Amino acid sequence: MSVIQRAQQWVTFARTWHIYDATWQDPYISAEKIKHYLQGLHKPIYHPMNDCGDHVVVINSRRIALRGDDWRKRVYFHHNTYHGGASWTLAWELHRKDPTMIVKKAVYTAMKGNLQRRYTMERLHIFPDDDVPEDILQNVSSQIRQLRPVPVRLDHIPTEEVEQFPRIMDYPNDFILK
Repeated sequence: MSVIQRAQQWVTFARTWHIYDATWQDPYISAEKIKHYLQGLHKPIYHPMNDCGDHVVVINSRRIALRGDDWRKRVYFHHNTYHGGASWTLAWELHRKDPTMIVKKAVYTAMKGNLQRRYTMERLHIFPDDDVPEDILQNVSSQIRQLRPVPVRLDHIPTEEVEQFPRIMDYPNDFILK
């Protein structure tokens, strides 16, 4: 085996680190994409009994977006294994207590049927903001593309660009809205 083939084989089996920005992303749709990288479904050597997945670092989990009334209507179940220990928590309450938990539960649910999902979840690193420890950032080698673009806020657009934008009509100086 030549040196180049040996390097290709090493790269194929190596665990790479990916980063994903969860700003304004639906965690349940994002979980399907993250699952592919955690389980190694994107690699040509994938087999269900082969543990060849990569590490995924999720940042800005505090800024996720749920659809419609999911913040008020979606509930999460938890049981502490004691009698009467079952509890249901609304999504907004859970997100306020721990901003990483909704993304974690979404990815865990997306890996349904995976017998090794508890061990696979150890390679998922979730941070509520973009403050990631330097030793983790040094390992990151690629970025997972967001599923939908993040809209730019109007107050973040420079005033020069707003003034150059074509106007449909100019209001007179003495115009008053009623």
